[in-house]
Amino acid sequence: MSEYHKIQTVYKRDPATKYRTLLFGEYSMPAFEYLAHNQWAFTEKVDGTNIRVYVKEGNVRFGGKTDNAQIPTRLLTALDDLFTPKHDALLASFKDADVCLYGEGYGAKIQKGGGLYRQDQGFVLFDIRIGQWWLQREDIEEIAGRLGIDIVPIVGHGTLDDMVDRVRSGFDSQWGGFAAEGIVARSTVELQTRGGERIITKIKAKDFAVQGR
Repeated sequence: MSEYHKIQTVYKRDPATKYRTLLFGEYSMPAFEYLAHNQWAFTEKVDGTNIRVYVKEGNVRFGGKTDNAQIPTRLLTALDDLFTPKHDALLASFKDADVCLYGEGYGAKIQKGGGLYRQDQGFVLFDIRIGQWWLQREDIEEIAGRLGIDIVPIVGHGTLDDMVDRVRSGFDSQWGGFAAEGIVARSTVELQTRGGERIITKIKAKDFAVQGR
């Protein structure tokens, strides 16, 4: 089961502060600088724990961020309750394909503010990979709707400067009247670097709180 790749923060981190603070304006990847003024799609970053739902050869199984990660019992029960009734629909949707649904396990007792999202625990989808292909947002939305699975909300579009300004100013989560953790941005056309890395980035509200900006 493929682990989800690391998402680079939009700016470099300052080694002089043990990488706790950002070097604003110094992009962490050349591709971010090159594409900074293009249009990006912004989704709300959910503060939870990475979950993978793997569909292959008639089976559906769950994994955490890594193959060795342990999924908490309460969350595992929630995943079973959500996906077991969808077993046949998942297999019918993907047939013989090797598929991984990537999402966030979130809710009460998952991370410090998990209970702000919901009082129970659940799963929210943010990406799907079929074989070596990453699906486009509209395809992920279609599959999520067909299966009745929540998907991370789009909170806007704009340049990388727009993303940074939005998080610096702060905005409410789509789940209620509390501050969103941040934004994940991806180019509106799926792109990769020469080394095959996806061009996708993020910034968190706490990056500004640390630096008082």
